[in-house]
Amino acid sequence: MVHADASNFAHGVTKDDAYEQVLMQAEGLFIDQRNWLCVDVQISDLGSNLANAASLLWHAYRSLPSPSKEVNWAGFYVLDPSSTKPQLILGPFQGKVACQTIEFGRGVCGAAAATQKTQLVADVDKFPGHIACDGDSKSEIVVPILASAGGSGVKKVVAIIDVDCTIENGFDDLDRKYLEDLADLLGRSCDW
Repeated sequence: MVHADASNFAHGVTKDDAYEQVLMQAEGLFIDQRNWLCVDVQISDLGSNLANAASLLWHAYRSLPSPSKEVNWAGFYVLDPSSTKPQLILGPFQGKVACQTIEFGRGVCGAAAATQKTQLVADVDKFPGHIACDGDSKSEIVVPILASAGGSGVKKVVAIIDVDCTIENGFDDLDRKYLEDLADLLGRSCDW
């Protein structure tokens, strides 16, 4: 049974250990739960697996020293199935309110979606076309989530993980590695 203690992180935990706990807890929370969003989308677009993953990330960052502690937004954008052009719509997150739609190729999130490559941005003000949903954000990492499209075996972007930090150089290759591992887990664990 799911328990809120899944998002408790030990005082003084290392970044490696915090991410390992995120992955372990996420895998446990995803057992027998393949929904990334509520079955009745008329009620909401809040995702079961994505909501729990956003919470785990948020609490992990809060347990770490700076710069990780300075994360001010952690969440997801998902492929908008109702749009005729490729765009992302806001999914579950922790932090301030955010932009609701982002076109592929626009800003850091759109670049990650269009290229299917992680975007690790040390200074968002230097990123061409950066979308400033929150002026406090100074650095960002965006990781695409890929999944097979309709059983074809061809993987496409179905969502992205987006994490913002209030200081420059808030993320490094360790963040990239573990967030890419989480993206892989989510790509395999949800019915997109």
